[in-house]
Amino acid sequence: MLPIYICEDEEPIRNAERIWLEKQILIENCDMEIALCTGSPEELLERLEDERRQGIYFLDVELKGASMDGFRLGQEIRKIDSRGFLIYVTAFRDLAFETFRYHLEALDYICKQDGEQMQAGLSRCLKVVAERVKRDRGEQQEYFTVKTLDVIRHIPLDEILYFATAGRTHRIELHAMQERLDFIGSMQELEERLGERFIRVHRAYLVRGAQIAQVNLKTREVVLKNGERCPFSRNMRQKLETLFSDS
Repeated sequence: MLPIYICEDEEPIRNAERIWLEKQILIENCDMEIALCTGSPEELLERLEDERRQGIYFLDVELKGASMDGFRLGQEIRKIDSRGFLIYVTAFRDLAFETFRYHLEALDYICKQDGEQMQAGLSRCLKVVAERVKRDRGEQQEYFTVKTLDVIRHIPLDEILYFATAGRTHRIELHAMQERLDFIGSMQELEERLGERFIRVHRAYLVRGAQIAQVNLKTREVVLKNGERCPFSRNMRQKLETLFSDS
């Protein structure tokens, strides 16, 4: 059973999250439970040290009066539970850059200022987590293991879209379906390590072949199944035409 941890400094919102999540767990018959509902990041981390199991974390960002904010708490959680699901329930809408800067990969960001939006976001996240866990348990998956700072992450290989150079020496960005990671590495090493399932379409892009939906010869881009686009180099045109002749 997956434990759910809530850390929110405002008691009315904390209770609203707990009540709605309990309701959704019951309705959807999810294999989950509310393990802790608190305003204290220290209490949450202490519980994790005792239990040490994969969990779902609904975290506030600001955490007024606490010793750390939600980003720092996310970093500490990652040290204990590298495969847990981090979800930020916050009044701050644009958090992508901050979580990237803190080397965090959040599943979602839910706005708590609108009650209906918050409920819809909580429900959506439970469904995404339930589907991912069900798939993970139902079949043996391959993972790409990467170290960011002092945290080791295991990303399902079939969730990776592409790798790109981050504009800094020896820095790589991993783009997955639900998250992004920044780590130290080289494209050459990745290409050799991952083999033919990934295609070096450009010196700065290594794309998972199974994620390519279309090859646009006019704009010289590969279009991925999620709509993202990556450029390809001139010398890759013939190879891509051969591999994706029906695109």
